[in-house]
Amino acid sequence: MARDNNSLKKKIQVVVITGMSGSGKSTALKAFEDMGYYCVDNLPITLLPEFLSLSEKSAEIPTRIALVMDVREKGFLDQYGSIFRQVKDQGYHLEVLFLGASDNVLVQRFSQTRRKHPLQKKGDIKSAIQEERRRLRGLREYADNFIDTSRKNVHQLRRMVLDLYSSREDLEKPLIHVVSFGFKYGVPADAGLVFDVRFLPNPYFVPELRPLSGLEDPVYDFVFEKENTREFVRRLEDLFSFLIPLYQEEGKVYLVIGIGCTGGRHRSVSVARWLGELFTRQGQEVIVTHRDLDREG
Repeated sequence: MARDNNSLKKKIQVVVITGMSGSGKSTALKAFEDMGYYCVDNLPITLLPEFLSLSEKSAEIPTRIALVMDVREKGFLDQYGSIFRQVKDQGYHLEVLFLGASDNVLVQRFSQTRRKHPLQKKGDIKSAIQEERRRLRGLREYADNFIDTSRKNVHQLRRMVLDLYSSREDLEKPLIHVVSFGFKYGVPADAGLVFDVRFLPNPYFVPELRPLSGLEDPVYDFVFEKENTREFVRRLEDLFSFLIPLYQEEGKVYLVIGIGCTGGRHRSVSVARWLGELFTRQGQEVIVTHRDLDREG
């Protein structure tokens, strides 16, 4: 029986893991392996189309593939654009996951592991990191998804990868990631849209609500009993009803929505919780995370 190659290719999900050296690509690849992806580290970029073609012809066709590609291969940065376009034009579902971290965190990680940076010369690790960041700037902008691992240990990074990739059902729909956060700790680096909810009444100033969070009904109810909150989320619903079909039409794979308040515990968590429930009712693929919920102070 003849195979329908176009139909087959659409079912094959290819995730290219790339980014800064020391940002956790090996940890991410291991998480993909645990999810049942066929994993390859440091595949030469020119071999990607042939590798996928051979995968189609194998007796057991892998439908989910994860590959690490980065500056260790000299030709990668010069060729990824044309080869990724070729792979997509052939009908494969290809996504690029970029991992990054701050310079200071990367310096510390290389110091702890005593590994040499791929671009390091004469022991100057910070210069090597800065040069790699410069070279990867275009790839960072090209990527479908970005994870800042500066504040994540290996377990948290693994959990993030599992959340983003383990439950994908409809690859034609964007995965919506709603992130609550506190402005006092910085805006999430991967957020495509950011909404500031510090104009809403703050449960922090109600003594009995202060130790609670927006995941608990007393705080959630306090935030949503205000007309300003209800009017705000009504307008958010209208906005996303307009935007999401347009993102889908353009082939956007991920949409990261940041919801911020002062500390990332009460108002932002409540609104992020509401958005998660909204997108679930609408049949969207959504995950909700609360970045700063467990911070103190």
